[in-house]
Amino acid sequence: MTTTKTCKYCSKELIGRSDKIYCDAHCKSSYQYQKSKSETPRFYNKVDNQLKLNRKILKQYNKAGKATVRSLVLENEGFNAKFFTHYWKNNKGDIYFFVYEYGFLRRKESNIDKFVLVKWQDYMSIK
Repeated sequence: MTTTKTCKYCSKELIGRSDKIYCDAHCKSSYQYQKSKSETPRFYNKVDNQLKLNRKILKQYNKAGKATVRSLVLENEGFNAKFFTHYWKNNKGDIYFFVYEYGFLRRKESNIDKFVLVKWQDYMSIK
């Protein structure tokens, strides 16, 4: 009595080796992709995705190299100030947080939360 094995992804009958699980590379890739979508994202992926989003938002709102934007505008886009790659402290003691080459400093002006956006400059490097 022979039992026929079927592809894990498309359920087609498998022909070939006895330990075969998928009918081709496409089915194997598709199965792994569907499986990864159903799993909870790993911590590293969450952090990396937020950093990428933060960088994209900072780049979008800071085209000239320096800008001031209300914090609500950035936060409504998905910006999260808790995620940054490094920081720089100026001579006044202000600490700018950076997401790769784009930085931000939280300010309160006229009782409104704002971010001062900057781009990394050569003089900021530690010598």
